[in-house]
Parts: sequence; structure tokens; C-alpha cells
Amino acid sequence: MPLSTTLRPKNLTEFIGQNHIIDIFASFVTQDKIPSMILWGPPASGKTTLAEIIASSTKSAFYRLSAVLDKKSDLTKIISKAEIDKKNNIKTIVFIDEIHRWSKSQQDTLLPFVERGDIILIGATTENPSFTVISPLLSRSRVFVLKQHTPDQVLVALLRGYNYLTHEEPAPDTIGVLKYLSEISNCDIRFGLNSLEIAFNLANGKNILKEIIESSVQKFLRYDKKGEEHYNIISAVHKSIRSSNPTAAVYWIVRMLQAGDDPLYIARRLLRFASEDIGNANPNALLLANVVYDTCHKLGMPECNTALVQLAEYLARSKKNNSAYTATKQAEKDIKEFGNLEVPLHFRNAPTKLMKEIGYGKGYEYDHDLKNKKSTQQCMPDELKDRNYFG
Repeated sequence: MPLSTTLRPKNLTEFIGQNHIIDIFASFVTQDKIPSMILWGPPASGKTTLAEIIASSTKSAFYRLSAVLDKKSDLTKIISKAEIDKKNNIKTIVFIDEIHRWSKSQQDTLLPFVERGDIILIGATTENPSFTVISPLLSRSRVFVLKQHTPDQVLVALLRGYNYLTHEEPAPDTIGVLKYLSEISNCDIRFGLNSLEIAFNLANGKNILKEIIESSVQKFLRYDKKGEEHYNIISAVHKSIRSSNPTAAVYWIVRMLQAGDDPLYIARRLLRFASEDIGNANPNALLLANVVYDTCHKLGMPECNTALVQLAEYLARSKKNNSAYTATKQAEKDIKEFGNLEVPLHFRNAPTKLMKEIGYGKGYEYDHDLKNKKSTQQCMPDELKDRNYFG
């Protein structure tokens, strides 16, 4: 087994991190009263480990399902056993890993059994449960948010791993190397431990040097191009540029590119930003954004990365004006509230005699014929005649 699996904590005392909720779980285990819950957190934050600790610390039957591999029929078999166990005062815990991957109908199957207490559900998800878990199931469960581990917490796990592999305490130089590994493990204990095991094997019984760590580690970024982190980071891009912070904007953009995101997606979002947040304060921003989009389309990665960085800096340093955005929102609100208001008669096209006879186009003022080239005629429907989206 991988080192991370071998050293998986067996109880809450061994568990690392999540100090904001660990006392709550200790109370659940002590009282043997486990509520249905959803554990939401990034990969390797301890969701599965917590579920297994609960299972081993309580007097409950424990079943583990994977939303990727297991089907509705597998759940039905477990429920049949749970109904029998309930008659014998045995509780049943069903752990569903990656519950967000189950469809609405699959999640619906759980409802009556969670409601009656036939099963205690522990669902694990890396996705925001507000969007991926059905509301009735959420209302019957407690949601616990798990945080990613800190480098210091990863170091604690690495020290345990080193002790397990070598049966000795690390020397000061080795502690420094383990600290380095904890810092490049992207707050992922599992990744850190498995990298340590590879480095230990590469060292062949000798000291684990920094160079060995670097050769055994493939750096990675936690990222899902279709998941919440994708939208969190593009939100950070927008808000950094809006705050006129080019450094932050570039950092987030490069994060996306390093993680393999589509440069055209980023270019489209910057094109939108140029219109939404800069607008006519600097019309050239929209022109440059359009050119950069074309550049990304022609060059692709990695050559187009500097064009995106160039644009991000330009947008961040530019004057801002969101009047086009706010005007759009106000117009949408009026359309939703008032529906299809009639075009004023004097504005209507009159290509036929009948249309002219009933007043279409009557009284229209051709602005170019006026001395000041600007009429005061009513341009909006009667209900909105005094509306000004750019006041």
C-alpha cells in the first residue's frame, strides 16, 4: 500500500488538521450519535479518513460507496440490510464518496431512508454542495466545510512518515528537507507522503537530499476546469483588475494557464471586462482585448501567455467606468417589469399609406434638420419617458 494509506489516521487523536470541527466529531463519536452529513473540502483534506474513523469508533454497520463506480442498485442492497439491522438496534452508516457525481434521481433515492433514520448518510464532495447536492438532502444533513491543510500540518505528517520508514528521528538537515517537501506539496498530505516514499526509495538508505525530493516530485496545481476552483480563480482575475492591481491579475491568470486552462476562455473574460468595467473611459481597451483574443487564437499556448499578461496589465492600469454594464442591467429590469411597451408613434416606420394614415411617423423630428442638431422629442415609451440609464 502507498505510505499515505498505511499511515491513514485510525482515530481522531491521530487526525491532522480541521481543528475548527474536530471537537464536534469527538462529541459525535463519544455519544455514538452520528447525524447525516456532507463533508465538503478539497482533495486530501481528510473527508474519507473522518468517515472511516467514525465507522471504526461507533457501533454501526459501515458501507462505502463510490458515486463513480457504484450504482443505485448497490445502494438498494445496502438499504435492505439496513432495514433488517434497524430492527436489531444496529445503525447503518453509508459513506458515498464524490456524492456530487450522483444524478438527482440517484440522490432522491436516499431521501426517505435518511428521513426515517434507516441510514446515516456521510457524503463527501469536492464541489460546492449548494449546486451539486439536492436541496431536500441538504436540509436533512449537516454540512461541514473542511479546509486544505497548511504546510505545517503537512510537515507533521511527513515527520510521522519519515519515522515509519526509517525507524528513527530525522536529523536537523533532514527536517529542513522535509520542510521543503511540505512547502511544495500544495497543502496535500497524501501527495507529500507518497512523494516522501518515492524519495526514500531513490535515496536507497542514504540521506534524503533536496535534489532527491525535487526529482521525485511532480509539481501540480489543484484545479478543475469545470469545477468551483475554476470560477473562484477567474473571479479573482476580474476583481484584481477591477481593483487596479496588475500583479494580482497576472498571478491568477498564470495560475489558470499553468493548470492547463484554455487561454481563449481567459481572453474572452478579459474582452468582457474591457466592456463591462472600462467601457468608454478607455475605448481602446476593448480594441486591444479583441486583438489579444485573436492573438491567443493564432498562437495558442505557451506563446500567447505574454499577450494575456500584457492585456491584464493594461486593463488593470486603465481608468474604469461601468456605465455600460449598469445601463444594461437597468434596461433589463425595466423590460422585465413592463414587458413589451409600445414604440411611440412618431418613431414608428411608415412604409405604407395605411401606416401613415393611422399616425405612424407623424411628428418625427429629423435631428440633422435642426439648428442645434438635437431634438427634445420623446424617445422612450410613455411609461419610461423620464428614464435615464446614464444619469
